[in-house]
Amino acid sequence: MGIQEKIREIEEEIRRTQYNKATEHHIGILKAKIAKLKAQALSTKKGGGGGGGFDVRKGGDARVALIGYPSTGKSTLLSRVTKAKSKSASYAFTTLDVVPGLIEYKGAKIQLLDLPGILRGAAKGIGRGKEVLAVARSADLIVLFVDVFNPEFEGLIEELNDVGIRLDRRAPDIVIKKKESGGVSINRTVPTPKLDDRMVIDILGVYGVHSADVIIREDVSPDDLIDVIVGNRVYTRSLRVVNKIDLVNEKYLQELEQREGEFLRMSAESGIGIEEFKERLFQKLELIRIFTKSRFEGVDFDEPLVIKSGSTIEDVCISIHRDLRKNFKYAIVTGPSAKFRSQRVGLGHVVMDGDVVQIFAR
Repeated sequence: MGIQEKIREIEEEIRRTQYNKATEHHIGILKAKIAKLKAQALSTKKGGGGGGGFDVRKGGDARVALIGYPSTGKSTLLSRVTKAKSKSASYAFTTLDVVPGLIEYKGAKIQLLDLPGILRGAAKGIGRGKEVLAVARSADLIVLFVDVFNPEFEGLIEELNDVGIRLDRRAPDIVIKKKESGGVSINRTVPTPKLDDRMVIDILGVYGVHSADVIIREDVSPDDLIDVIVGNRVYTRSLRVVNKIDLVNEKYLQELEQREGEFLRMSAESGIGIEEFKERLFQKLELIRIFTKSRFEGVDFDEPLVIKSGSTIEDVCISIHRDLRKNFKYAIVTGPSAKFRSQRVGLGHVVMDGDVVQIFAR
C-alpha cells in the first residue's frame, strides 16, 4: 500500500469516528500518523526526479503569492498592478508558470507572484499543485484569490495546510528537547485541557521519540504538538480577495460576507479595489519607511529605506551597509519614534514609519 492510500485509509477512519471525550485520544494519534505520512510524501517527492519546479528568485522588500483556482482573474490583477504580462483568458489553466511582477507603493518594492491555478488535491500533486504550493512557502504574505461565483476560501486553506503552511497563526509555544534516556518529562505553565500527558507521550511515540523534556507555555491542541514535532511548518499572514464583484449585486456580496467573513472586494478587470489592495498589502506585510539623512545631501524623501515594523537602528545600519553596524557611534532620529526632535539614540532604538534617521560612524 502506497503512502497516499495509507493517508486516505486513516482519514476515512477519522471520518467514521465520532469525536468525543472517549475517542479524542485515538483521533489525536491518527492525526499524528497522517502528519508523519504526509511529511514522508513531501520528502519523497523532493528527493525524486522529474520536471522542473517553479523556483523564482526573490526580489523587492517582500514577497506576496497569489493563490487561487484556475480562471479567477489573478493574471489580470498582476498585469494591472505591475508591469508583468501574465497571459490571461476567460478559461482555466491559462497560467502554466509562476509569473513575477513588482508593485511599487509608498517607496516599497513588493514582489507579487501569479501562481498557476490549483485544483482540489493540489497538495497530493494533482495539476503540479505540490510544486505551486511549495513556492507559496517562501512568501511573506499569501493572497487567497477567488472569484465571486466560486468563493471557496476553505478549500485553498486546506491545500495550504496539507503542505505545512499555517495562515494567520504563530508557532505554538512548545519546546521539545530530545534526550538519550529517562522517558518523557512534561512541564506546563498553563493548563492544556485538550492535550493531556498520555496524549503527549503517545504522539511523541508515533515519531519514535521516547525520551524528551517537553515544555508547554500556552493552551495547545494535539495538532499544535504535531506541528512542532514535524518542524517543517511555515506561519504566514493572509489576505482574502473576492474578484469580479462588478458581476453581482450588493445583496449577494453582503450575504457572501456573512457566510465567508471579511474579504477585500475587487474587480481586477474594471479596477475596483486596486488601490485598497496595495494599501492592504503594505499594512499586512508590516512595512515601514525610514528616510535617511546624510551630512552633505540632506534627507532623501524620494527613496525611503523600507524595513519591517519593529526594526531597530541596528537593522537600519545593516540594511544600508554591513560595515555601518561595525563602525556605529550613534544615530540622530526625528519623527514618530523620537521623544523630541533630533534625539540621539543607540542601536537598540526601535524606529517607526516616517522616521528621519542620520547615522554617525567612527
